[in-house]
Amino acid sequence: MTTEDKKVLPQSGASILALKDAAKVRPYPPQRDQDEDQVELRRTSPGDTQVLQLAPGAIAPAQDAAAPRKSRRRTYIATGLVFGAILLAAGYVYWDYTDHFETTDDAFVAARQFAVAPKVGGYLIQVPVTDNQHVNSGDVIARIDERDFRVALEQAEAQVAAAAATIRNVDAQIAVQKAQIGANQAQVEQARAALTYAEQQAVRFKDLADSQAGTVQMAEQTESVLRQDQAALRNAQAALTVAERQVDSLTAQRSAAEASLGQANAQHDQAKLNLSYTIVTAAQAGRVVGLSGAVGQYVQPGVAVSMFVPDDLWVTANFKETQLGWMRPGQPVTMRIDAYPGRPITGQVDSVQPGSGTAFSLLPAQNATGNYIKIVQRVPVKLHMQNPPPDVSLGPGMSVEPTIRVNPALSLYERLLELL
Repeated sequence: MTTEDKKVLPQSGASILALKDAAKVRPYPPQRDQDEDQVELRRTSPGDTQVLQLAPGAIAPAQDAAAPRKSRRRTYIATGLVFGAILLAAGYVYWDYTDHFETTDDAFVAARQFAVAPKVGGYLIQVPVTDNQHVNSGDVIARIDERDFRVALEQAEAQVAAAAATIRNVDAQIAVQKAQIGANQAQVEQARAALTYAEQQAVRFKDLADSQAGTVQMAEQTESVLRQDQAALRNAQAALTVAERQVDSLTAQRSAAEASLGQANAQHDQAKLNLSYTIVTAAQAGRVVGLSGAVGQYVQPGVAVSMFVPDDLWVTANFKETQLGWMRPGQPVTMRIDAYPGRPITGQVDSVQPGSGTAFSLLPAQNATGNYIKIVQRVPVKLHMQNPPPDVSLGPGMSVEPTIRVNPALSLYERLLELL
């Protein structure tokens, strides 16, 4: 207890009791005087009311505990308001930025994969590739025993040679026949000349016989010779006609021989193709998948020995139809593949399918029913990949998350970045 406190208390036997009671004093709201130098604390007791005066500049105990709490409350409220404003501003910036993009997790890598199958049957003698191996266009995938096909090719070549020989034989016969026609034409000319002389002789001797200058016998002989020469001319002309018709027949035979040669050439080409089919090659660059062929296996035409995935890959993204409002071909795309999340791929929108995915399914939906519930449809969008990573394995069915920028204008976030 200070000296000033002692001066305030009365000098009586109740001083100690007053000090004890002062600790139990219930403070009333302090009242400041004009100089704000003193604070009075009062208590009600069965006896007289005693007043405890504090030293100038002192603060009541209750006021000393309440002031920091109010100050902290104001600080918390102000801090909360600031953080709330920051969160609202950040939320608007985030919403404005994401509103420029459309994304979906219903997207997959696609390709026109197909089965590799031989066109001819036979035993496999070589399979120089293995599973998941990358091959270029023209690389050998499998070889079939070619001996049977080589024999067939030799037979076709022999048939071609025989058909060509037949044509040459017919040509020779035509040449002979044309020479025969020339001879027959000469015989016709000879018979015509003899006929002319016979006609002149017949007229001459007939005139002599009529004038009694010649005999009737000579006139009859010349008449007989005339008729013989006429028959000889007709015979020569008939022989000429037969020779000419023979040329026509030989010409027809040559046409048949040419057709046989064409057939033989076709068989030769087919045999040559069959021989080439014994080597199964890659039609384009890609990967061999699901290889089932093995050396010594007998393969049938059209039966697959492996599957093939070309290098030409793209992404089919099934967007909701409500996301297609601003989507157009050529818009930039950023794709993240689930298998390789650290390898983002850029690309662009190639095309939008003219119809929902269910419209082209095996069993399309039939909505003409009494109980109809509208469901947002999904439309396949083809995305072209510009820089697929060459050191990773991409294939059909792998999950992709594409993000398409449908609004080319700068967002608020991007404008702020430019200012920074």
